[in-house]
Amino acid sequence: MLTTEDFQALSITLRLAFISTVILLILGTPLAWWLARSRWKLKFAIEALIALPLVLPPTVLGFYLLLALGPNGPLGSLSQSLGGGSLAFTFTGLVIGSVIYSLPFVVQPLQDAFASVGRRPLEVAATLRASPLDRFFTVAVPMARRGFFTAAVLAFAHTVGEFGVVLMIGGNIPGQTRVASIAIYDHVERLAYGQAHVLSAVLLALSFLLLIAVYANTRRPRLLQS
Repeated sequence: MLTTEDFQALSITLRLAFISTVILLILGTPLAWWLARSRWKLKFAIEALIALPLVLPPTVLGFYLLLALGPNGPLGSLSQSLGGGSLAFTFTGLVIGSVIYSLPFVVQPLQDAFASVGRRPLEVAATLRASPLDRFFTVAVPMARRGFFTAAVLAFAHTVGEFGVVLMIGGNIPGQTRVASIAIYDHVERLAYGQAHVLSAVLLALSFLLLIAVYANTRRPRLLQS
């Protein structure tokens, strides 16, 4: 059975995943649009920087984020000067870390979706005197809707499964920064394998359902074509 602390950890995890996903879609959409449309010669450097969390060990990223969010770091110092206190070991710090860590899971699907739209539909809309903003929201976004769905689900699922980054910058504060993955680690450390199994099964089922949604969404166009 799930304990009260387990439910609390799940609640923090889902809240973190939801907030991070919303922020990622807001930040990732214009970035992915620019990457899909830009012909800048050094665009690959930006793409490599965004994809860095895919290959960088989470503890390495978490360590540098901890330095940045701490009281002596640039973001931590800025927050303190604004009266917000240090960002390390806070839920806000977890959100910042999650957004950076999951950024490629949003930008890459959206970039591919925008690239698949092509230039022809946008050129046709331009001949009808649609402004660039109108062309984006009435042509590009609807045609890339499956990319938005995939990006949102992957960002949410990836945030739910975070461990190294959230442990480094959030610690293990019950009711504040203890997420489900850290709660499982605590259960295993105490040899409470039964509780670890139940909580792990919940995350396993949630992750599986999210992936089913992604694959069902990507297969739909092929089924319609056949």
